[in-house]
Amino acid sequence: MQNSKEDLNIKELYGKQCVLPKEDFLKKYNLTINGLSSQETQDLLHKYGINQISQSKSKKWYNYFFESLFSPFNIILLGITLVLLYTDVIIPETPNYANIIVIFILVTASTFLEFFEEFRSNKAAEKLKELVGTTSSVIRDGKKINIPIHNITIGDVVLLSSGSMIPADLRIIEAKDLYVSQSSLTGESDAVKKSINSELDINNINSITDLDTICFMGTNVISGTAKGIVIKIANDTYFGKIAHTLTNGKPKTAFQQGVQSISKLLIKFMLIMIPIVFILTAWKHEPITAFTFAVAIAIGITPLLLPVILSSSLSKGAIKMSKKKTIVKSLDSIQSFGAMNILCTDKTGTLTEDKIVLEKYLDINGNEDIRILKHAFLNSYFQTGLKGNIDKAVISRGIENKMDIITSKYKKIDEIPFDFSRRRLSVIVTDQNGKKQMITKGAVEEILNICTLIDYKGEISKLTKEIKENVKKMSTNLNKDGLRVIAICQKNDIAQDTIFNVNSEKNMVLLGFIGFLDPPKGSAKAAIEKLNNSGIRVIVLTGDNAEVTKCVCDKVNLKSKKIILGNEIDKLSDQAVIRILKKVNIFAKLSPIQKARIVRLLKEDGNIVGFMGDGINDSPSLINSDVGISVDTAVDIAKESADIILLEKDLNVLLDGVTER
Repeated sequence: MQNSKEDLNIKELYGKQCVLPKEDFLKKYNLTINGLSSQETQDLLHKYGINQISQSKSKKWYNYFFESLFSPFNIILLGITLVLLYTDVIIPETPNYANIIVIFILVTASTFLEFFEEFRSNKAAEKLKELVGTTSSVIRDGKKINIPIHNITIGDVVLLSSGSMIPADLRIIEAKDLYVSQSSLTGESDAVKKSINSELDINNINSITDLDTICFMGTNVISGTAKGIVIKIANDTYFGKIAHTLTNGKPKTAFQQGVQSISKLLIKFMLIMIPIVFILTAWKHEPITAFTFAVAIAIGITPLLLPVILSSSLSKGAIKMSKKKTIVKSLDSIQSFGAMNILCTDKTGTLTEDKIVLEKYLDINGNEDIRILKHAFLNSYFQTGLKGNIDKAVISRGIENKMDIITSKYKKIDEIPFDFSRRRLSVIVTDQNGKKQMITKGAVEEILNICTLIDYKGEISKLTKEIKENVKKMSTNLNKDGLRVIAICQKNDIAQDTIFNVNSEKNMVLLGFIGFLDPPKGSAKAAIEKLNNSGIRVIVLTGDNAEVTKCVCDKVNLKSKKIILGNEIDKLSDQAVIRILKKVNIFAKLSPIQKARIVRLLKEDGNIVGFMGDGINDSPSLINSDVGISVDTAVDIAKESADIILLEKDLNVLLDGVTER
C-alpha cells in the first residue's frame, strides 16, 4: 500500500482502462453489459472476497479487549506493577503481594468493564445499522436487483442515478449527463462530468481528475444516469489505497480534546509527584520504603475509573438511544448530540408529513386542465433518475385518472436529468406516429426563463411580460396557501437528428403548473416547543421558496422576524451573516453550499450545531456539522455522511434521543 495520494501511479492503475473505447474495453476484459450470472457471482466473490476496505471492517472481540487493556491509565498501572514486583517481591525477605493484587484487580475490573460495555454497545449499533445498510442497484441474471455494497464484485454492472453512492471503482459504459462529486477524494467542490469514451490520450493522464470515464468508490452522483462495470473493489480501489489518510475522520470534538487534556494532566501530575514524594521522604526512611510510599501516592491520585466511566456512559447511552429509534454510528457523537444547542433542519418530512399530494393542475389562467396532468405524468413516469415524492404524487394522481394506459403509446428516447443548478428535468418521448416531444417540469422561475410561447386550450401565442407576471402572481398566491408549485412546458418542433442536452431546453411552450400540498405534522408544533424548552434552538434551512416555507413555519409556531433567501446570503460577509443568524430562524431557497456555509458560521460562533437532512444536497452540511443526523429512508450519501440515524423522521424521535442522552 502506498503512503499518500501523490505516490499512487494513476496512469498505471487506471490509464488503459480509461482510454480504451467502450467496445474494446468490454472485449479485452471479456465483460458484458447484461451483468453477471449467479454462478459467476459466487465464483468471483470466492476469488476476490467481499467489497469492504480492511480499515472499515468490523472489529473483532479481541480488538476491543486489547484497546481496553492498554488504555493510558492501565499502562501506568501496569508500569507501577512492574516496580512493585521489584520493591515488594524481589527485594524483601518476605514477599508482599498485597499491593500487586490490588492493582491487578483494579486493572482487570477496569479492563473488563470497559470491554463489555464498548463491545456490547458497538454490536448493538452494528445490528441496527444493518437496517439502514447502503445498497446498490446492479444487473444480475439479466435483472435489476438491489444488493448490499459489500456483495459487489469485479464485473458487476452497476446502475447509477442522482443520489447514488459509487460502490466500487467503475468504468462507465453508458451515461446521460452524468456528473459526479469527487470532493471526498480531491477536495474539489465542483462536480465532474463522466463520459462513455475518454477524450484524453493516456500520456495526458496525471491525476484522478483527468480520468473522465472512471468513477471512484466513495464518491457520489450529483445528477444524471449511467451504467458502470466494476473494475476494482475493496482495498484495490483508489479509496482503499489511500484509506489510511481518509479514515482520520472529523477533527476531534471539544469533548474529546477535553478528556484527552485531563488525562494527560493527571498522568503528568502523577509522574511529577512520584519523584517529589520520594525526595521528601527518602532522608527520613529507607529508599525502598520511600519509593514504595511514593508509588502508593501515585496509585491514590490516579483516576482509575475515569475512562471506564466515560466509555460506560457513552455506550450505555447508545444502547438506550437505540431503543428510542436512534442509531448511533459513532459513540463520540453522543456527547455532541446531548450538548447541541442549535438544530438546523430541512422542512420537508421534518416539519411536514412528507406525504405530498397533487392538489391542482392548472393552465396559465389558473383553470383546471387535465392536459397539464397528462404532460406532468409522462415526465415523471419516463424519467429514470431518483424518483422523489413529487414524481410519486404525479404518477399516483395520473393512475387515478387512467393515464397509465397511454404509456404504451409513447416511448422514451432521451432524458436530461435534474440538477440543483437548473432545477428542472426533461424527458423526450415519441408517439406511435414518430412525433418527438420534449416535456420539462421544474421551478416556476426556471421554466419561465426557457419559455417564449404559451399554450392556452390548444392555441399558441407569445409569452408576454404581463403573462409572466400573472403566472408568478398565481404561483405566489398558491405558495401562500402552502402549495408547492411546479411549472410544466413542452416543445414539439424537434429535428430528427437532435442531440439532446441542457442547451436543448430553450424556446419552449409554457402549458401551466401543478400544485402539491405537504401538510405540517401534527406533532411538529409541540416538538419544537419542547426542543426550545430543552435549550435547543431550531433553524430551518430549506431549498423551498419563502412563501411555502413561511406558511408551514407559521402553522408549527416557528417564528422569525423575516425570512432570508439564499441569494441574499451570497451578498453578505461572514460577520454579517453571523449577525443575522442571531436573529433569524428561517432561511429559504438555499443551495447546498449556502446551507453548509450557515452551518460552518454557526459553529465558528461557538455553537454546538446539529444538522438534520436526508437529501443529496444535505451531505455537505451533515459532514460539516458537529453532529449529522439523518434517517433510514435517506439517500445513500446522506446516510454515509451522518453520525446518527433516526428510524423515523420526526422531531419527537430526535427529542427522545437528546433527552435519553
